[in-house]
Parts: sequence; C-alpha cells; structure tokens
Amino acid sequence: MPIVAFIGAGSVVFTRQLLADLFRFPELARLEIRLHDVDPERLAVAEGTARQVAERLGARPTVVATLDRSVALDGAGFVVDMVQIGGVAATRLDLEIPARHGLLQTIGDTTGVGGVFRALRTFPFLTVLLEDMRRLCPGALFLNYTNPMAMNVWWASVVAPEIRTVGLCHSVYWTVHDLCELIGVPVEGTHYRAAGVNHQAWLLEWTRDGESLYPRLDAAIAADPGLERRVRAEMYRRLGFYPTETSEHSSEYLDWFLRSPEQIERFRIEPLQYLGISEENVAGFEHAKRALATGEPLELEEGAAEYAPQVIHSIVTGTVREIHGNVVNRGLIDNLPQGAVVEVPCRVDADGVHPVPMGSIPTQGAALNRAYLSVAELTIEAARTGSRDRVRQAVLADPNASSSLTPERIWALCDELTAAHGDRIQPDLR
Repeated sequence: MPIVAFIGAGSVVFTRQLLADLFRFPELARLEIRLHDVDPERLAVAEGTARQVAERLGARPTVVATLDRSVALDGAGFVVDMVQIGGVAATRLDLEIPARHGLLQTIGDTTGVGGVFRALRTFPFLTVLLEDMRRLCPGALFLNYTNPMAMNVWWASVVAPEIRTVGLCHSVYWTVHDLCELIGVPVEGTHYRAAGVNHQAWLLEWTRDGESLYPRLDAAIAADPGLERRVRAEMYRRLGFYPTETSEHSSEYLDWFLRSPEQIERFRIEPLQYLGISEENVAGFEHAKRALATGEPLELEEGAAEYAPQVIHSIVTGTVREIHGNVVNRGLIDNLPQGAVVEVPCRVDADGVHPVPMGSIPTQGAALNRAYLSVAELTIEAARTGSRDRVRQAVLADPNASSSLTPERIWALCDELTAAHGDRIQPDLR
C-alpha cells in the first residue's frame, strides 16, 4: 500500500475527517499514514486521533507520527498539505491591522490583503517542502489544502514544476449539496460542473435527468425574501451564475459590499468573522485532546465528502470519478490567463488527475476572476523578484482594498503588516 504523508497534521479536526474518509474505503484500510507537525502536542493529538479513528472504522493502517518532515516524506506516494504558517496569531494580524486602517475583511485567506500576506508567509515553507519532495518522493502527488489555494498552487508550479500538484477544496461540492437541500432535490443523481478560480468559480452546469435545476433555485429565492439578503444570491442575481463559495468569503472578493455600512447590514455580513472561527478551531483541538485523554469517542462526520481520500482511492484502485481541482491553466479556460491557477472539473483514475478543458466561461464571471488572478500574479511576482512594490501593488489591485483605502493608506498598511509578521516573510520583502 502507498504511503500518505500529512504535513500540518496538527490541524486535528480536518485530519480526523480526512482519515475517516480514507479508512471508510476497504481498499485503503492498510495504508501507511505518516503524520508530521512542528508542534509536539498537536502531533500527539493527531496520532491519537488516527489510532482511534482506525480502530472504530475497522482499519489496520500503519501510523507513524514524526516531528521530522524528512521521515514523513521518504518514499511517500501522496503528500497532503494543510499547514497554516503563523497559526491563529498571524491570522489575527491579517484581519485586525487592516480593520484599524479602515479595510474590512471576513475571512482573509484567499485574496486581498489577507490572502497576499498569508501567501507571503506560506511560500518560503512551500519552497522547502517541495525541495524535500524532489529529494525524497519525486513521484508523489502533492495534494494542497492550504490557502490561499490559487496562489500556493501557482507558486508550486513556479518553484517545482516537475512535482505533480493539485489543489483541493470542498467549496463546489458543498455549494451543490446545500443548493440541492434548499430546493428539495437529492444531490445524488445530479450532474454539476463549475469553473473559474478557487472560491470564485461559477456553477455552469446543474441538472437532474437532463433538467436544469436553476429555475427551481429561482423559485426558492423568490419565495423567501431572506435569501435575497445573502451575498451569493445578490451575485447570482447580477451575474446569472451561482458562485461556489460562501457569502462570507465572497463578500470580501468584490468592491460591492464591505466598504459600505449599509451593504454590510443589508446582506448580514459579519466583518472579521474568521477570528471567531479560528477560536472555534482552537476549542476543537482542546476538545479532541480531552476526549483522547478520557477515551471519549471523537465525532466523525458521515460520508466521503473530501476530495483527497477520493483521489487516493481512485489512483490506488483505478476507480474513475470526477472532482473539482485547482490546477495550472494550460488550455483549460480560454478567457482566463494561461499559466494562472484555475478551478475546473478533473477526471481521476489510476493514471492520476486529468483536468477537463472548459472552453470560455461566461464573460462576466471571467471579468471578476481576472481581478482575483491579478492579485495572485502580482503576489507571485513579488515573491519571485523580491519586490516590495509588487506586494503593495497586489493589494492595490484587490477590489475591496482599492475601494476602501487610498494608495497611500495601502502602502502604510502593507508596511505595518510586514513589520508585524517579521521573519515569517522572506528577507528581501521585509
């Protein structure tokens, strides 16, 4: 059986779900799981979690927990990355400092100022990790969950183009799942495809028995005035295609919402929401630690919803399935920049992950995607060239930032964030 290395395994709630999804496949019950984290306490909880989940699901994996990344990677067939450089403390800086300058965000992990600085903290780690993979497991499939997804996968394509890399995110699946629940149609048996960029793709196909399900969504929104006070419903109304990320995320990618107190109230947006989510994640870790110490069963969600276990299962068994993945745009979306990272359907089989060319996506969706990709491109160039100006220009290119702050304030904000993050950012950008 292949070796699956979890890098950043101390993200124990997410690790737990990935392991549960893996072990529910009988063919994967004897995998070798290598867990790596730099925090010994979190690593111990991850190991205890893996052993409990395996026992409860009747799996018999080999579980190795190690503080040495080289041990985790040596001979691995799959490398799953879910590292958050700087943890909750860095996330707090990314949200609170811009807010003091008058720039509001909700999550701050994908694009805009929060995405830019999270990327600049993550790129140095990714560079070293991919160098280790070249040396220790060059044929492994790199499955990235770490945000900012598009920037990180793009950076991997720059510094290690020979490493097979796919970015995985559950946003398309859960969007369709939630929409089907809203209109009272089982998600099983529906056909759906989305394309665009991560956290801002567009649901282009959504049918059941050849019938488009969009008219049922229109009826559901018309029947519930409360739904019209959601960011995604407003985006759908204006653009004609439903976006594949939550209203909370989507609100900070545009200049339509957060610069206006009236819009914040109308669309029920909670600025700095991720601070609360981060604290909930910490509480989840503490709960898992206590539960393992007392022998209490950990909560396991039902169903194989995460993509990494499905990808591993398809490659190991030859089972053909379709997922949505984040990959380099090489003829996949005609009206988005080639070489950028896009989110498209991908066919997975024993030979790997095969992106599906989608032609041109709707022009209005592509227009918003290009702004998002401009922020990513400038961030990549900043890290590649060591240009401090490109960092600031990346933030300037963000619609939310540029509609909220003057260029002078953006430069000052970036100076403060750079100083606050210190040596987490590569030396020539400080």
